[in-house]
Amino acid sequence: MSDRPHVTLEDVARTAEVSLATASRALNGTTRVRDDLRDRVLAAAAELAYTPNAHAQALAGASRRTVGVICHDISDPYFAAVTRGVMRVADRNGLLVMLAGTFADPDRELAYVSTLRAQRASAIVLTGSAFEDRAWERAMAAELDPYRRGGGRVAVVTRHRSLKADTVAPENRAGARAMAEAMHRLGHRRFAVVAGPARLTTVADRVAGFRDGLAGLGVELSERDVFEGSFDRDGGFRAAEELLDAGHKATCVLTASDVMAVGVVAALRTAGVSVPDDVSVTGFDDVPLVRDLTPPLTTVALPLERLGEEAMELALDTSAGGGGARGRVRRLAGEVLLRESTAKPRRRRRR
Repeated sequence: MSDRPHVTLEDVARTAEVSLATASRALNGTTRVRDDLRDRVLAAAAELAYTPNAHAQALAGASRRTVGVICHDISDPYFAAVTRGVMRVADRNGLLVMLAGTFADPDRELAYVSTLRAQRASAIVLTGSAFEDRAWERAMAAELDPYRRGGGRVAVVTRHRSLKADTVAPENRAGARAMAEAMHRLGHRRFAVVAGPARLTTVADRVAGFRDGLAGLGVELSERDVFEGSFDRDGGFRAAEELLDAGHKATCVLTASDVMAVGVVAALRTAGVSVPDDVSVTGFDDVPLVRDLTPPLTTVALPLERLGEEAMELALDTSAGGGGARGRVRRLAGEVLLRESTAKPRRRRRR
């Protein structure tokens, strides 16, 4: 066996000093790439002795039975549940699912879409949030529009403003508004928000919902009340540390996802702050693990597996104008579930 390390498409892109998406397009020839960029990619591939994945090429020959599912983070329980729904419908239809995780990298997402086009997958399902980025929107549309014209099917979960694809849309804004109103009814008047990157449409919609709900009740949420971190447990932990360091007087922390809320609760506990005796904490999604936290997490419950099921059903359904210019939209509401991580605020001597 050779001791030469395996060369990846990322290695080629790095050597050629281009994005993953450009490297993929240059090598698979699915869309036109500028001559100078293509020459750089081909030269880098030759220099590194890059060989495309033989298994992926073999799958392309069976493309009519293959669908691609692209998510941000396969370790996130939210995406695990949504993907389970996708795979359940795919299995009923005898389809093979290829799953890709992008780590919320826009270029990586474009590269995966380009690769799935090259493999002639019969459908592509995007389960991760879109990006509030016009350049990314244009680049993604440039990948998906010719794919659809060639007979490919596309469905997305959450708001993707410019893609005009069939969409399963959880009511993120309405759910966040309902949570803010529920916490206000509980007696809270001082709020902080812990959120993921604002460039993600899911985050933007949920933070806007928190603002809407509180503004309608006469409570202003300023920029100083919003603490941003990576959209995961560690991001929630670090954002909560910033909140504590700032001496914020919130009695309730509204968190934009359950996994971030897990980090928030951990950071508060580490600092000796009791949940909910000192500060109430809410989440969003209702992933299974939050029911078993100590204390169990108040959250906006979304039908996660159903999101995936309906996205896959839309991708496979060619009736009723499916795949048309505007795309169909199925909206799924969330439900506020009150658990022990929230309580009425009480007067206390702060640390």
